[in-house]
Amino acid sequence: MLTAAALSLLGGAVLCWPRVRPGVVTRPGRLLKWLRERPVRDRSVSGVSELLRSAATLDLLAACLAGGLPVSVALEAVGPAASPKTAAALRSVASHLAVGVGPAEAWAPVRDRPGLTELSVAAVRTARAGTALAAHAKDLARRLRESLSAEAEERAERAGVLLAAPIGLCFLPAFLCLGVLPVVLGLAGRLDGLL
Repeated sequence: MLTAAALSLLGGAVLCWPRVRPGVVTRPGRLLKWLRERPVRDRSVSGVSELLRSAATLDLLAACLAGGLPVSVALEAVGPAASPKTAAALRSVASHLAVGVGPAEAWAPVRDRPGLTELSVAAVRTARAGTALAAHAKDLARRLRESLSAEAEERAERAGVLLAAPIGLCFLPAFLCLGVLPVVLGLAGRLDGLL
């Protein structure tokens, strides 16, 4: 009886043992290093922070344009809030617009920046139609934040589901050994005495 309970508990522990390289658990520093070096399947943290900075930059651009600044001056003003590569692309666009380059050519450096591709398309379209670029920038910033929020909610839900499986695998053998097995053995002993 005791050996069956011990084997069940041991089986649960073996099933829940993390799959790490040998020697990783011996020192906490090595465990942290292993966790940092694991490949990330989804969008990286730097990609998310880049998109958040792009959304903040778009909000600032919308505020500058709504305040009446010309597009080239507004792009120069929001440059420090952006990441270094995005700031360089915005400065390039501002300098192109300042010297009179056409909108399609002037906005080309921004097309490959995360979150700003739609801004370049909207800027070319507004230059032809004469509509306000501020509304497009504000709408794009809102959509970027909503997509990041939805992605974060999906990740949290996925993590909850993935965490439930190992917990169930660890606690199920213990529940069977400590909760169900003693009751069954007690009932079997009483039935044996009755027969």
